Amino acid sequence: MGDAVRLGVAGLGTVGAGLITLVEKHKSEIAVAAGCPVMVSAVSAQNRSKDRGVDLSDYAWFDDIVELAASPDIDVFVELVGGEDGIALEAVRTALGAGKHVVTANKALLAHHGTELALLAESNNVALCFEAAVAGGIPIIKAMRESFAANEISRVYGILNGTCNYILTKMENEGRSFDDVLREAQEAGYAEADPAFDIGGIDAAHKVALLTSLAFGTEVAFDDLFIEGIENIELSDLEMAQELGYRIKLLGVSQKTESGIEQRVHPAMVPLHSAIAEVGGVTNCVAVTGDFVGDVMLVGPGAGAGPTASSVMADILDVARGTVMSTFIKPASTLKKYERAGMRTHEGGYYVRISVEDRPGSFAAIAQRMADEGVSLESIVQRRPKTALPGIGADIDPGDVRQVVMITHPTTEKAIRAALTAIEADGHVDKTPQMIRIEKL
Repeated sequence: MGDAVRLGVAGLGTVGAGLITLVEKHKSEIAVAAGCPVMVSAVSAQNRSKDRGVDLSDYAWFDDIVELAASPDIDVFVELVGGEDGIALEAVRTALGAGKHVVTANKALLAHHGTELALLAESNNVALCFEAAVAGGIPIIKAMRESFAANEISRVYGILNGTCNYILTKMENEGRSFDDVLREAQEAGYAEADPAFDIGGIDAAHKVALLTSLAFGTEVAFDDLFIEGIENIELSDLEMAQELGYRIKLLGVSQKTESGIEQRVHPAMVPLHSAIAEVGGVTNCVAVTGDFVGDVMLVGPGAGAGPTASSVMADILDVARGTVMSTFIKPASTLKKYERAGMRTHEGGYYVRISVEDRPGSFAAIAQRMADEGVSLESIVQRRPKTALPGIGADIDPGDVRQVVMITHPTTEKAIRAALTAIEADGHVDKTPQMIRIEKL
């Protein structure tokens, strides 16, 4: 058995404490799997006196995580601080420059600086590993680096944010509003006090940017992502989706097209009978389509101390075994420039909900605007106001707001957006129309 691999752990929050617990609890099993002992040598965090539920007395303490990253007493720098730049970026640069292997769970850091850091790791012949950065305990990075590496990948997609999936699942199952369920998610610890990164789709987009580089051998291009969150999803959308045979999920999608590569995060209607529609609560899933492997879906916990620490340890074991792979499968120096496919050329069906002022000519004008852009309607459903009683909807006074739901035949996003812009400009609607893509998975 070889010399011990010494870890410097920066960040002692949920995942950092979970990693230390894992190392201590399964010390002997880890040594057998790695072929050498693996030990925590030093740690760093903002508050030394905070009780984290783990004994830190045996480890050297560093107040400065950059100093820890450069320490000659560690072999692997484990970055669990978080954040796309600042001290986390400085520390990772320092560790790689000092010839230390780096294991990180920081998707924001890699989404914004992944190409630069991969080049730095490559030039110093060290590993930069990030299994825990995408989908928590799901081993999707290892699967793409190893199991699917000989395939030509055409698409990667999935449910990549547990907070959004929890909210949508609760809204649908319990008939509750978005705001109500969001408050509950915050109280339960599934959502942050400021949930904007989750519900706005940013967290999922960070992960999509990394999956794109792995799947298609491109430089990381977070700024070229189309991002739309779930803030505007209403209970009526979920109810209508059920009636139409769909379920609404926040999807992250990366796929190859004739015009380039699409990277997008947005709510989508998926068929009720599809496997992804059954993934509920805080669970994540990632699906990959390869030319030889076909369609593969991995499902599991997307966050939490145990699952995420397990993924961090998977990377540490690879390093301990001497496995140094290119960060994004291909050597960083050979990664291609990302060529963005225009989102507005994306073709598919759409769900459109419009709140229409019930006055003469309104519905005809809306239908005409759709026709002007070549958008063909598969179905139209008009809803009575919630206060209307069965059998007396015909007595509603002109001027009342009615909810109209339209399902389109496949059309371009450019066409549907142009039609909706014109409908808003006509003044027949009382708020911005809701548009949700229908994905035939």
